[in-house]
Amino acid sequence: MKGMVFIGGKWQAPSSGKTIDVIDPGTGQVIGRIADGQAADIDLAVKAARQALAGPWARLTATERGRLLTRLAERIMANYDELVDLESRDCGKVLSTARSDIKLLARYFEFYGGAVDKIHGEIIPYQNNHAVSLVRQPFGVTGHIIPWNYPTQILGRSVGAALAMGNATVVKPAEDASLSILRVAELAAEAGFPEGTFNVVPGYGATAGQALISHPGVNFVSFTGSPQVGTIVQQETARHHVKCVLELGGKSPQVVFADANLERAIPAIVNGIIQNAGQTCSAGSRLLVQKEIYDEVLARVADRFAKLRTGVQSDDLDCGPLINARQRERVQRFIDDAVQSGARIAAQGKLDGVPSGGFYVAPTLFADVPREHLLAKEEVFGPVLAAMPFEDEADAIALANDTDYGLVAGVWTEHGGRQQRVARAIDSGQVYINCYGAGGGVELPFGGFGKSGHGREKGLLALEEMSITKTIVHNYE
Repeated sequence: MKGMVFIGGKWQAPSSGKTIDVIDPGTGQVIGRIADGQAADIDLAVKAARQALAGPWARLTATERGRLLTRLAERIMANYDELVDLESRDCGKVLSTARSDIKLLARYFEFYGGAVDKIHGEIIPYQNNHAVSLVRQPFGVTGHIIPWNYPTQILGRSVGAALAMGNATVVKPAEDASLSILRVAELAAEAGFPEGTFNVVPGYGATAGQALISHPGVNFVSFTGSPQVGTIVQQETARHHVKCVLELGGKSPQVVFADANLERAIPAIVNGIIQNAGQTCSAGSRLLVQKEIYDEVLARVADRFAKLRTGVQSDDLDCGPLINARQRERVQRFIDDAVQSGARIAAQGKLDGVPSGGFYVAPTLFADVPREHLLAKEEVFGPVLAAMPFEDEADAIALANDTDYGLVAGVWTEHGGRQQRVARAIDSGQVYINCYGAGGGVELPFGGFGKSGHGREKGLLALEEMSITKTIVHNYE
């Protein structure tokens, strides 16, 4: 699959004849090449998807589509070690994270394989002598722009649901993380998916990505990435009146009240920001603590941060490298600017003999962050946690909502009434009480409020997002 696109169930050379180097974030070394896909390749992929919709793919029953999805899940697990290795080396994930991601990838296809024939229509009471039914059908060709932080997980949640509902898909993976997705496309062909149902065109966002979101033959777009690019996606899809689902990041709060069970809360708080080296849209990047226990919580979190170790993926430490040099510089700039503005570093983790060419940043805990500070407002997308105190329940809610984002939140309190009041008052797509899922399981609908985007992926709601309703009215007089 070196330097190739996957279209119509086959490998082929990209139209440009050009490739992009694949860099191992842990060492900075080139480990392979992917195709530099262009608009011509996207056009071929969309045409292949159209042919699939007019061919055997369209004639399969929901049950038969479900069997193919389940078979793909089995193929993924049969090639588990290979996919873990690809995901770890390509994305910089420590091995334990890569293992979890590949298991979840298989679980998505397994889940949607079992769910697809459980999605039923409706009968609507209407006038006498009329039978009215509401049925769901696929959009047609769906485009999927997959980010570099969780390529296999996000592939599973978006493409799995799209295929379950009978769409044919065109995937544009991030240029920094394409290897595992290309391999999964090959496994889908081995599992028996008809040609053209699962097409993958790697390339840059400005070329392949732009061509996909603006193609008149694409009927739906799923995008995960930055709010800035999300705006471009909305503008382009609007030109063809095409629906899009956007997941655009977050600045998620962990809200800790004075009566919280700290033995449960502290490990979850730390894990919620260092998972995948903080490159997680739902990372718990703001630590909001009631002032009565603020010093205690800060000290306990700082103690854990000081013991965190960052190293190469194969060492399977607490954190691995960031995805590329540009991301490392961005995160380090946030840290440096915060220090220069007077923010206090309460603790930092250790870099464990990391290679000089890798893209590493030590996990960093900032204390007493002012509420208007950039660290309290903007997504860093790295292992950086901003701690700040609050007064009471009303202040906690106001502080939790004092950001443009609303993706995930954690609420830590033993008070039953407060649990429900605060969970309902926080503007967030998911709220966890006395736990923190960082996006949660396959079954849990996921998406944001505000700048975090719109629409829902995961769970059964994703099947509704990936299909369109048709009302059929029959006068049987």
